[in-house]
Amino acid sequence: MHNYKELIVWKRAIKLCAQVYKLTANFPSEERFGLISQMRRASVSVPSNIAEGGGRRTDREFAHFLGIAHGSICELETQIYVCVELEITDFEKTDFITSEITEIQKMLYALILKIESKNH
Repeated sequence: MHNYKELIVWKRAIKLCAQVYKLTANFPSEERFGLISQMRRASVSVPSNIAEGGGRRTDREFAHFLGIAHGSICELETQIYVCVELEITDFEKTDFITSEITEIQKMLYALILKIESKNH
């Protein structure tokens, strides 16, 4: 079992999630069941999967859930680009989020590699 609440990547993912909720609050109401819902679920999935993995018994399980979190953050990144392409938002409003996504992606990948190398 891992203490996920001490992980910087989990803390940053929580803050990222809050930023996504704030950003999507200004989206058109017709996107409520589309991009707003998708982006919020993807952003919540990142810290949730870090936590779920941290609550598992083995490093292998933890690495698996970190991989799911990494997939979710890549999904969120894609959704941000779609929103910009559709002109629902612009790069200025998403700059902090996309920068944070990149950093969290790197952190998750490094943590996965660390866990996997420890067990080989």
